[in-house]
Amino acid sequence: MTDTADQTAPAARDDQPQAPGETPEELLAEPLEMPAPGPAPVGFRFPTDAELMDGPNPLTDPDDEEGGEDESGDDSDGADDSDGSGAIRLDADGFPILDEDDDADESADAADTADSADSARVEIVVPDFPEDFRAGFACIVGRPNAGKSTLTNAMVGAKIAITSGRPQTTRHNVRGVIHKENAQIVLVDTPGLHRPRTLLGKRLNDLVRETLTDVDVVVFCIPANEKIGPGDRFITRDLAELRTPVVAVVTKADTVTREALAAQLLAVSELGEWADIVPVSAQRNEQIDVLEEVLFKYMPLSPPLYPTGEITDEPQQVMIAELVREAALEGVRDELPHSLAVVVDEIADPDDEREVGHIKGAGGRLQVRVSLVVERDSQKAIIIGKGGRRLKEVGVTARKGIEKLLGRKVYLDLHVRTAKDWQSDPKALARLGF
Repeated sequence: MTDTADQTAPAARDDQPQAPGETPEELLAEPLEMPAPGPAPVGFRFPTDAELMDGPNPLTDPDDEEGGEDESGDDSDGADDSDGSGAIRLDADGFPILDEDDDADESADAADTADSADSARVEIVVPDFPEDFRAGFACIVGRPNAGKSTLTNAMVGAKIAITSGRPQTTRHNVRGVIHKENAQIVLVDTPGLHRPRTLLGKRLNDLVRETLTDVDVVVFCIPANEKIGPGDRFITRDLAELRTPVVAVVTKADTVTREALAAQLLAVSELGEWADIVPVSAQRNEQIDVLEEVLFKYMPLSPPLYPTGEITDEPQQVMIAELVREAALEGVRDELPHSLAVVVDEIADPDDEREVGHIKGAGGRLQVRVSLVVERDSQKAIIIGKGGRRLKEVGVTARKGIEKLLGRKVYLDLHVRTAKDWQSDPKALARLGF
């Protein structure tokens, strides 16, 4: 590295004046001579320590002299001062003494400030709730296709989670709110716990386990029409490590006889230690109120967590994508549900002037453009169907649900594309929202 002191100074531009007869090199070579200090100005002296300590009073006007008169000699302003000297009188503690006129002015200013603050203040209305009100979270877990989403919809009283006969339908946490007079229960419907074969499966299992640590009670769903298997035992071992109470719920009670239901309840009781065991039928709405009362016991004292009437916090685009995926899952092969992802690309309002060039169809319908993503071209052909008939059926079914959700007419524009092995591709998973 070259030392900066050895570098040649750049040539001066034409507009920079130069000393006559001296080159830049000569100027740099000559030492800079500093003038010797001269005598102090006449009358100048450094202040003493006592003068520095006393100093000027910060409460007095620095422009005022001790006589209190300004440069013009007019001391009419001094008539407002308490002693006519131009200085403010101080009390024993060093605070200024205000006259009655000053007090009146300050009171008027304070009143004006209060009035402006009142006009800008926003009134926050907090709804009344009983002192013994309870609110908390209940996590619904189980292996795939155990009836978790159907149970969630039945307890909330509205469809907030899609359902399908295919396993692993749920791919993210879905929250639903149960409102009672003296309680509020927030249900968290989770993806089915399973032995993962892809990166997506591993991430879904991790999501469930993270959710289990932040709830007040766990609902473990075990279907009545299937024998207890390795998946149920695997989940039971995980739940046994929690300090959170676990309620075992035997779902699909309407699909078996009383004798078979009794045998399943006995098998569940021997499977692990449960806070309660409740058989339910979400399809027939049987024992749902009993389960809600059981969960209510484990809710802590708390104000409401959600506004009255709000049953879910699902984003609109997520719900639209789920309705399309639900329609696409009906009547397809077993391997396709795992390979299908749905993304809402755009929602355009025809009333927005910026969207005029993108509007399709007539009648001012809301434009919803959705992509269905599969892993292989053969799966793409299954979704589209011969002559596009299958894709058209998906659109018709999904549009009905979307219009009911949004409360207006919709033009649904579906596109199918391929992203090879996206379930095991971290970048593809990130783009698809996983």
